[in-house]
Formats: sequence, structure tokens, C-alpha cells
Amino acid sequence: MLKFERNPNSFVYRHRRLLFSIFLIIVIPLIVCLIWWLTSPKAAPATGVKRTFMQNIGSLDSAVSRLQADIRAKHPAAIQESFKRARIAYKRVEFISAYYSPETTRALNGPNIPEVDDDLRVNEPQGFQVLEEMVFPEVATDGYPAMLHAANVIRANVTRLRKVSETNDLTDSHIFDAMRLEIFRVISMGITGFDSPVAFHSLPEVAAALGSVQRQLGHYTADNALATELDSAFNAAIVYVGKSPDFNAFDRLEFIKQYANPLSSSLLDAQKALGIPVFTEKRLLTPAARTLTDSGAFNANYFVNFEEQAMTTQRVALGKMLFFNPIFSSNSGRTCATCHQPGKAFTDGEPKSFAIGFNGVRVSRNAPTLLNASFQAVQFADSRVTFLEDQASDVIRNPQEMHGSLPDAVATLRKQPESQQLFREAYSDGVTESNLKNAIASYIRSLSSLDSRLDRHFRGAENTLTMEEKSGFNLFMGKAKCATCHFFPLFNGTVPPNYLETESEVLGTPATAEGKTVDPDVGKFVLTKREPHRYAFKTPTVRHIALTAPYMHNGVFKTLEEVVDFYDRGGGNGLGFNLENQTLPFDKLSLTDSEKRALVSFMKIL
Repeated sequence: MLKFERNPNSFVYRHRRLLFSIFLIIVIPLIVCLIWWLTSPKAAPATGVKRTFMQNIGSLDSAVSRLQADIRAKHPAAIQESFKRARIAYKRVEFISAYYSPETTRALNGPNIPEVDDDLRVNEPQGFQVLEEMVFPEVATDGYPAMLHAANVIRANVTRLRKVSETNDLTDSHIFDAMRLEIFRVISMGITGFDSPVAFHSLPEVAAALGSVQRQLGHYTADNALATELDSAFNAAIVYVGKSPDFNAFDRLEFIKQYANPLSSSLLDAQKALGIPVFTEKRLLTPAARTLTDSGAFNANYFVNFEEQAMTTQRVALGKMLFFNPIFSSNSGRTCATCHQPGKAFTDGEPKSFAIGFNGVRVSRNAPTLLNASFQAVQFADSRVTFLEDQASDVIRNPQEMHGSLPDAVATLRKQPESQQLFREAYSDGVTESNLKNAIASYIRSLSSLDSRLDRHFRGAENTLTMEEKSGFNLFMGKAKCATCHFFPLFNGTVPPNYLETESEVLGTPATAEGKTVDPDVGKFVLTKREPHRYAFKTPTVRHIALTAPYMHNGVFKTLEEVVDFYDRGGGNGLGFNLENQTLPFDKLSLTDSEKRALVSFMKIL
């Protein structure tokens, strides 16, 4: 047999050494990485959500940077397009940003009105909505410095958002909660034009917000049977939004019932199927609510000072007895029901209620309905108290209203065996001032009423609304801009989707129906002495409005038709009052007669 000597300098030998070196350097590490990838635990979905969120913040930063550059270049058309792209980029971060960093989010996209904080400091508005009014409907050619300043502030807040978000630890329960709240935000604010009041770019922004939730949800459903069903639901909703020819033509009723409500329900089902806990904490909007229009979606016991003050059956019954009892009114025979009559939705039908003793004297403001008062964070037209207990105390002591005495009422009730028994059944410490106020407040909290034909329509009832009523709903939620202050579905000023605060608005309500001068009542300004609050009044509920005439804080309008005309003309400034702080848009709505009739028809079904 022939043998060949191994020559280290031969061509074959040298290439064998090269291939072996490549094997050691490249192939073995690849095999190791593959084994690690196959055997190591997959990254938590929340980690993927956080990573995508941070990438989206980077995209937002780039979009705002482009907007700054276009403003510097003074290109009007480019500025408008860059603004739209930047706000689309914002909508992709909104649901996590608003959940984890609400203050920064408000600075990015809050309403373009000054805000008076709890320390009575007046904070000037900032963010996209401020810039929007400079850019649309036309770019003001003399406003470039102000535009650039507004854009710079937005960019600074994007940087702030990135920094605060870097250290936030996202959890699965919080992420799902935030996703469902974003669906609720889309329903109650997005499709109404709340944060795009001038550009009317709301529908593309709604599509972007939904698309962002869909993509982030993919971190949980990528390898799951839920993926197909959820993707189909999101795609259908996004396609439906995109099909509408313009903002005013969009069918909001159909969108909520057929697309948005099923989406929020499916998200809750997916969360449960994945074994992710649903929050049990107490909130006004119940964390486990499938939709905003579910029966029981809102917790009438939320706005209480202490948990032990929550209403019970015994306290409601006791409060009802006290509500119709003249014990608080200095032997005048007056009761709470004198001004809050059940047959008139707990109002009295007067422009302003008659003062105690009558003699033609009236109190300072119209008596509001007590129905759904528990769904407001503050009470009275000027928001001067927080809790219903304090409202009861204020009215009882008021010389014009009840002119009563809580200590005297307690002393009298302690002499009545039947009353003592009722108090002992409701409270362990019996008859006290605190318990007396809480009993009345408990009865008022029980007066929740969220079961109109509209609610039943959203819960599945068929043929509950006429075509005119459906049209009226779409106008209320769109062109007529009603729902930007009377938020769906409570139709009051409690702000969605968290429903934690109740807003006041400056409408410029006239002193008389002729509309010659603004009403002299300065509202919330009496309490705060801050100019943004001059003529500001709490936004009341529109529910049961067919029974609560006359309207406004001074009862100036006798009919809903008069109210609609007032808003159609642009409020007080539309009447020529020139109020610098009016929060109601002063441009005319240009509603047709048939649209006005449809609006009134819709409000009457509430």
C-alpha cells in the first residue's frame, strides 16, 4: 500500500486548517445560540410591549422634529401634513402614555384652555391642540414664531415622556386595562373630535390608536388561538373608520354598537383566557365592565369620602324618609322634594326655585336634576363641594333654601323612637349629624338611571330608535360637538375614560332669552377668583333632559329648541358678548332645521 506523507504546507492541508478555524469561530457559536434560543424562556409579553412603546416614542420624536423643521422653513402645506403625521405618531403611544404618565400626556395633547390647578395656579395650555389652532384651517403667516415655540414645547414633552417611561415597569394587568381604556377613549373622545376640534383629523387618528393597540396585543396573542378572532375584530373596526367620507358623515352609532363594543368585550375575554387578572379596585367605571353601556358599568358608590359611607339598602330607605321630611326647614313645611320633585326628574320646573317663605323671592340658580348626581366628582353649579353629604349640609343650612339646623334635626330625631330604630338599623352609632347627611346622600346616590332606549339599543335591543333619533345621536357625538363637553355615556362633564374629574365650561349664557347681555352670575369665579373661571359652571347631565325644563343655570331657555339655537350660534360670543375665556367654540355650527329637530329628538330619549 502506498503512503503519502502529510505536508503542512500543502494546499489541501492549509485549507483544512482554515475550514476548521471557521468552524470554531462561527458555526459552534451559532449552534450554542440556537440551543440557548430553543431552551431559554421566551421574553415576557410586557417586555415586548415596553420595547415597542419606546420605539414609538422615538418615532414620535422624529415626527415632531420634522414638524419643527417645516415650521422653520415656513412651508404652510408641509406644516399641516407634518402636524397630522406627528399627531398620528402620538396616537400610537397614547394608550400607554395616558395610563402611566397622565400629566405628561396632558401636556402633550390637553385642551387648548388655561387650567386652574388645586393650588389655584393658572397654567397656560400647551401641546398639539394649542398648535393645531395655529395651523388649521390655514397656517397664519404671521404666527411662525408662536408655532415654533409650541412645537418646541411639544418636543420637550416628548423627551420628558421618554425619560419617565424608561423606568416604568409595565405589567400584564395594567397593559390590558390600558388597552380597554383606549377603546373607551376612542368611543367617548376620539370619534367626537374632542382633541382635533379644528383640523377634524379625528378618524385617521382613531384608526392609528386602534392599530397601535392591535400591534401591542400581538405580543400576547402571536402564538395563541385568540389572534385570528381579535385581529379580525380590529381590522373590521379600522376598515369601517377608514370608509367614512368625512368627519360629519361618520356613523358613530353603528361604530360603537357593531365594532367598538365588541372590541372592548373581546379584549376582556382575551385577558381572562390568558389568565391575566382583572383589577378589582374600586373605580367609577368598573374595571371589569365589558362596555361603557353595560348595566352596572358605573359604580354609584365611588364618590364617597370614606368606604364606610357607601350606600346600603337601610341607608337608602332612611335617606328617602328624610328627603320627604320637613324636619330640616324651620317648621315651614319645606322638604328636599319641594325643589327636587320625582315627577320632574327631581327638578321643580322653575327657572329658579322659590326661596323659603316664597313672597316671590327666588334662589340664585336653577334646581338641577338629582338623577345620576352620584356620577359627578363635584356638586352644585359652581362645583363648591365635593361630596353629596356636603351638598345636603349646604342646602339645609342655606337661609334661602331650607334655613334649617343639623343639630336641631338630630335632637328632634333622637326623640322619635321610630326614627331612632331606622338609624340603628343603618348605622351602629345611631342618630348623628354625619349619619343624617350620609343617609340623604345615600338616597341621592340610589337615583342612578342609565337605562334609556339608547342604552338598551347598545345592549342588543333591536328597533329601539327611529331614524331621526339615530341621526340625532350622530349629530350629538359629531357635527354639533355636544359630546365634547357632555361626555358619552353619562352625558355629563365627568371626563372619560377614567371618569375622575368633572369639568366646568364657560358658555356665555345670556341673562334673558333676548340675548342682549351675559348673565351677571360669575359662577365658579366667586370661589377661585381666577379669570378662567369667570362665568364657569359645571357641565350637567343631559339625561332626562325632556323633564328638566327650563334650562341653563339661570333657567333662561324654556325649550330644548332654544338651547340648540344658542349653541348653534356659538354661545355667548356668537351673541356678541366677546368673552375672552369662553370654552364653548364660538364658531357657528350651521345646523339645518332638520338637524336641530333630530338633536332634540335624540336628547328626549335619554
